[in-house]
Amino acid sequence: DVIIDSFVDLSRRKSFDAHWTEAFLHSMELDLTKKVYATLPETLEYVYGSAEVIGLYMSRIMGLDAESEHAAKMLGRAMQVINFIRDIDEDNGLGRIYLPISETTLSDLREETTKNAPEEFVRFVRAQLDRYYEWQKEAEAGYCFIPRRYLVPIRTAADMYNWTASMIAANPFVVYRRKVKPSRARIVGQIVRNMIKPGRPAAEAGGP
Repeated sequence: DVIIDSFVDLSRRKSFDAHWTEAFLHSMELDLTKKVYATLPETLEYVYGSAEVIGLYMSRIMGLDAESEHAAKMLGRAMQVINFIRDIDEDNGLGRIYLPISETTLSDLREETTKNAPEEFVRFVRAQLDRYYEWQKEAEAGYCFIPRRYLVPIRTAADMYNWTASMIAANPFVVYRRKVKPSRARIVGQIVRNMIKPGRPAAEAGGP
């Protein structure tokens, strides 16, 4: 199989840890067997395999120091959490709840349920966003390890996730109206800004 064979070849060349791939496959299997994630540890188990290991793969592909791995994991984690929040309504249609539902008095995240307790829904979503900002801050501490040629696209993607988070924080119920995504013009503008001032390249960085 061209996809599997190519991945196996890349895995060998870049020395991927086999446990990362096992975790990825485990999370993909969970999508077939698990619908609701009740607690944060359950959510993070899924997130590790579905997103954090992607950050680890990318750190190896870019040839970054092992010191960068925590930040790489946190970037994957932060982005995945925004995806969960942004896609609440879409996941409702699939019968899935990825956010730790035990952290709210809401029985589920369907719009009709949240409309009956709007303050609680807003509180719950903003609490998840607070976690996102903490994890994103840890991720940004790793920018110093990233060579300039890779930093601009990575930083731009992260900036757009920050923008998405800010839009949802302002009105959490927007997730039932539309999928919050930056416009192409906003993305291009951010790329230009990051090209002008992309941050310290790895070769010049003395630390986070």
